[in-house]
Amino acid sequence: MFIDLFYTLKSLKVPVSITEWMTLMQALDEGYAKSSLTAFYYLARAILIKSEAFYDQYDQAFAHVFKDAELPADIRQEILDWLADPQNRLELPPEELERLQKLDLEDLRRELEKRLAEQKERHDGGSRWIGTGGTSPFGHSGAHPSGIRIGGPGGGGMAVQVAAERRFRNYRTDVTLDVRQIKLALKKLRQFAKEGPEDWLDLDETIDQTCRNAGEIELVFTRERKNTVKVLLLMDSGGSMNPYARLVDRLFSAAHQMTHFRDLKAYYFHNCVYQDVYQDMYNSVSLPTGGLLHNLSQDYKVILVGDAFMSPSELLSAGGAIDYYYHNDTPGLDWLERIADHFRYCVWLNPMPERAWMHPTISTISKVFPMFPLTLDGLDDAIKALMVRH
Repeated sequence: MFIDLFYTLKSLKVPVSITEWMTLMQALDEGYAKSSLTAFYYLARAILIKSEAFYDQYDQAFAHVFKDAELPADIRQEILDWLADPQNRLELPPEELERLQKLDLEDLRRELEKRLAEQKERHDGGSRWIGTGGTSPFGHSGAHPSGIRIGGPGGGGMAVQVAAERRFRNYRTDVTLDVRQIKLALKKLRQFAKEGPEDWLDLDETIDQTCRNAGEIELVFTRERKNTVKVLLLMDSGGSMNPYARLVDRLFSAAHQMTHFRDLKAYYFHNCVYQDVYQDMYNSVSLPTGGLLHNLSQDYKVILVGDAFMSPSELLSAGGAIDYYYHNDTPGLDWLERIADHFRYCVWLNPMPERAWMHPTISTISKVFPMFPLTLDGLDDAIKALMVRH
C-alpha cells in the first residue's frame, strides 16, 4: 500500500527521493505514525514534501491511495479564468428544468474529461461546453439540475459535485509571502569568503594531512568563513502602497531578523526615490541619496520594493514630486538610473498583480531594474538575479 503513495506522488510530479522515502520507512518502523492514518498523513508530509507548493498534489495522492479517490482531471487555469466572471446567468422555470436530462455522476465525469480535452475557447450561455450561464452541465452559474460546478462559490444549489474541491488548503507558488517564506528565500543570498587571521581549525584538511603523515597529527589552520552579503532595502511607503503595507512589513521583518547578512540597511521613499531617502518616514528623518551612493560600496545587493505606480510627471519631471512641500531639482528617473549604475546587483519587487504592469511608469522603471512580482516565485527569481552582476 505504501509504495503506491510513492509512485502516485511521482506521477503528480512531486519531487520525492528514495532517501526521503527510506527515511519515512524508518520512521514508520520506529512507531512515529502511532498506528494512526492521520498521524501518518502528517508524518509523511513532513518527510516527503519539500515545499508548501506541493501540498495540494500530496493531498490528491493521499486521498487516491488511502481513500480510493479518483485523481481529478487537469482543469486548465485558462478555463478557471473564463469561469471567474460569469455571464448570461440563466434562470429557468421549474417545468423547463424538468425537461433537462439528469445525468449519472459517472457519465458526468466521463463527459467532463472529453470537454477538458476538446475545448479551446470560452463559452457563455450554451448547452454543451464548459461555460457560464446556459444549460450546460459543466461550468459555473448554469441552470442544469445535475451539473458539476467548476471554480468559484456556489449559489444555485443544483451542482451534484464541485471540481477540484479539497479538504486542505491549496498552496500555490504565486501567492504572496509570509515571513518564514521570505526568510528562506533571502537565505539563498548568502555568500561566504575567508577573512581574518588564520586561527580557525580546518578539520577536513587536518585529517587529510594527518593521514598523509602516517598518523602523526598535523593541525591545519585557516581563516574563518564569514558571510559577505550586504543588502540595501529601499521601500515605497504610503499612498497607493497602503493596500500592500502588510506584505512589505513582512518583507522588512524577515530581512531584519536575518542573521546571514554582513550588513543590512533599510530606507523609505514615497512613489519614487529623489534626492533624499528616509530612515523614518513618519518623523521625516532623511538621508541624502547622493551620500548613500557615495558611502556604500558597489557590491551591496539592492532590493527596491514598490508598485512603481505614479503620475508620469513624478518620475520624469523636475519638481514632479507629489509632496507639495518637497521639491526635486532632478527627475526621479535620473536618481533611479544613478542607483542602477552605481550598484552591481539591483532588483525591483512589485506587489501589484502582473496584469496591472502596463502603466507607463511601471514599464519605464522595469527597463531600469529587473522587476519581479512580490510572490514566492517572484522573490525566488529576484534572488537568482541578484547573484548575477548586471
